[in-house]
Amino acid sequence: VSGLCGCCGALRPRYKRLVDNIFPEDPEDGLVKANMEKLTFFALSAPEKLDRIAAYLSDRLTRELNRHRYGYVCIAMEALEQLLMACHCQSINLLVESFLCMVRTLLQSERADLQVLGTNSFVKFANIEEDTPSYHRSYDFFVSRFSEMSQSSCEDADVRTKIRVSGIRGLQGVVRKTVDDELQVNIWEPRHMDQIVPALLVNLQQTDSSSPAEQTEVCFRELLGRAAYGHINNAIRPVLMHLDSYSLWEGRSFAVRCFQIIMYSIQSQHSHLVIQQLLGHLDANSRSPASVRAGIVEVLSEAAVIEATGSVGPTVLEVFNTLLRQLRQSVDYQLTGYYDNTGKHKTTAAEEETLQDAVIRTIGSFANTLPVYQRSEVMLFIMGKIPVPGIYPVLGSPNAGFEGTRMIQVMLLKSLLQVSSGSSNMLTALPSSFLEPLLSYTLMEDPEIRLLVLSILISLIDRHHNSSSIVSDISSHLKADKCSRQDNLFMRKHAQRLYRHIYLVCKEDNSGRSHYEALFTLLAVLSLELANEEVVVDLIRLALAMQELALSNQESLSVFNRCAVHAVCAAALQLLAELSALPDLRQHATQVRALNCLSACLSVCLSVCLSACLSVCLSACLPVCLPVCLSVCLSACLSVCLSACLPVCLPVCLSVCLSVCLSACLSACLSVCLSVCLSVCPSFCLSVCLSACLPVCLPVCLSACLSSCLSVPLSACLSVCLSVCLPVCLSEDRGVEDDQRRRLEVVERFQTAPFEEIAASCGARASLLQSKLDQVFDLIVCPPPSPSGHAPPRSTPLYEMKFPDLCVY
Repeated sequence: VSGLCGCCGALRPRYKRLVDNIFPEDPEDGLVKANMEKLTFFALSAPEKLDRIAAYLSDRLTRELNRHRYGYVCIAMEALEQLLMACHCQSINLLVESFLCMVRTLLQSERADLQVLGTNSFVKFANIEEDTPSYHRSYDFFVSRFSEMSQSSCEDADVRTKIRVSGIRGLQGVVRKTVDDELQVNIWEPRHMDQIVPALLVNLQQTDSSSPAEQTEVCFRELLGRAAYGHINNAIRPVLMHLDSYSLWEGRSFAVRCFQIIMYSIQSQHSHLVIQQLLGHLDANSRSPASVRAGIVEVLSEAAVIEATGSVGPTVLEVFNTLLRQLRQSVDYQLTGYYDNTGKHKTTAAEEETLQDAVIRTIGSFANTLPVYQRSEVMLFIMGKIPVPGIYPVLGSPNAGFEGTRMIQVMLLKSLLQVSSGSSNMLTALPSSFLEPLLSYTLMEDPEIRLLVLSILISLIDRHHNSSSIVSDISSHLKADKCSRQDNLFMRKHAQRLYRHIYLVCKEDNSGRSHYEALFTLLAVLSLELANEEVVVDLIRLALAMQELALSNQESLSVFNRCAVHAVCAAALQLLAELSALPDLRQHATQVRALNCLSACLSVCLSVCLSACLSVCLSACLPVCLPVCLSVCLSACLSVCLSACLPVCLPVCLSVCLSVCLSACLSACLSVCLSVCLSVCPSFCLSVCLSACLPVCLPVCLSACLSSCLSVPLSACLSVCLSVCLPVCLSEDRGVEDDQRRRLEVVERFQTAPFEEIAASCGARASLLQSKLDQVFDLIVCPPPSPSGHAPPRSTPLYEMKFPDLCVY
């Protein structure tokens, strides 16, 4: 009977006739709207017929699909969608099974347009809010199929993009439909997350304009935003596995982008769960290459910046303990050259140093998210991890040795520097349990460790961030507040110990410029942050003690260290004078600084000029360079006390000049030196106290000459020196006016005359003296007359001999 009813349309059930009437003769005409309204009215009037209507539409769609009549397929799908929208409030469950069957059929089709059609229908269904629960639905197929579509590898780029976008939209619909309904399938189960998350990450990784990255990011954010506390780990674990599988940690940019999306999408109170997942993954990859570990640490650093302040929670020490453990392991790998126990996988020092820098930056990022009291606890925690020889000798690898211990000390101090920052209460920021071991590191021989300790102290004391402008631009506006009661208590308790260690740091002979800049900065921040009347007096005493240290000969300090200590003392006293408003101290510091600048200027001028003489011919350079040098120095000396400057300038110039002459040819050098020195010096010496200048000049000249005359008879050398020097010394009876006039003429000549004229004048005197000296030496080297009356053949003097090049060393 049923078969006959199927052949005869009038005998068929009404719902079938109504369904058949919605299909036009030509599928391009689309759904017959009038008949569709009749079908909808019938479905609402007889809701018990909905399941039959949906089943018949499903059969009709399958039949048309098998016949490749795709126009009627679209009409059937549109009709069922309208029924869903009209009848979902009453009994949607009667339609859903047939509807999902139709969507499943379309998604299994090989045609991309039908897959897109099925996806669009499913998205519309997902947006419908249901009033009645359902206990028997399954979305496993849709999760699997949409994930597969999201990773489509179709050769046609346009078709591939269309399918991938449909797959992503389908996944988004599945999440919306299931995430808020506890009776539906649990989409957060690992078997579903392992399909959904990688599918999204594959599309998120694409950077070309045709990729659905934007749609993927929206879906990924929506998925993470709906994750509850217990679902975070299941959502993050596939991300970590995907980054491991495709080696995406090394590039860092994509991994950082993924976790930026995660941290901004999840609820803020759940962010510490992500941090814990990353820390556990870092431990799991402790035997991985340094680039992988550095990538994970970089992601940790970025995640810590995004994380809400203090949300690390009770695991804060665990975070820092994990990072410090990675530092120690990295030091071991760097020393051994391998990052595994088998010795098969090599690593380099550059890769490990990159990882170490990343870990230290990450420690600073985490520290910035913590409140002040937790930061103090972290500082104590790190201080307890720093190895001290004799106390923690086996920290890290047993084979690390001294170098490994030193590297760990440096790494942990750098980490401590990242955590340290100024606190309003110095008693809590620098307790005795922290300050005493920290100051003990200032006495270590390693200059890098001492510099790090000084930087940590500056960072802790400098609450107004004045250290950045103290060394570079001291004239800038410095911020300072009145000392609080806690600050005064801190200085009364710890000041003397702090002063003592500052004084001892100055005695280290391997300190460099950065150490003395740090010392001055430390003294400056003490003056700005913690200075009261007692502290100012103590700081002045400390500066004077440091100055006395630089002046004493008991400590084996180099010239550089002594000058650096003097500079630190002068700058510190000048700053104290400005801050404390002491006019006497300010005036004294200004005068001392001016005299030091003048002395430094003269010393530099003499050293540069005389050292330049060594690189050219001595006999040609000295007559030109030395008068100019002396003219500049002495003209500068006229602006201060001349009688005090000359006894300092001339002996230095003469001693350096004559000591240089000893390494050159005696006949050429001695003539130049004597002519230049005696032609320039007496002219100035006679204008001041002659009895004060000649006793300084003449002994130096005579001692140098006598020490260089060992190869000739002593009587000849003395005759030369006395014949030149004594006429000058006996000319004291000149008149006062003549002396004044000559002095002004000489000064004016060296200040205004051209360089060529000064050189020619000195050269002429040198030539005249050279000829006289040649005559004297000819008389000296001539042999005595022979008793036989025959003169022996004249031997060539040693200074005129021409030696072959191979004999000259």
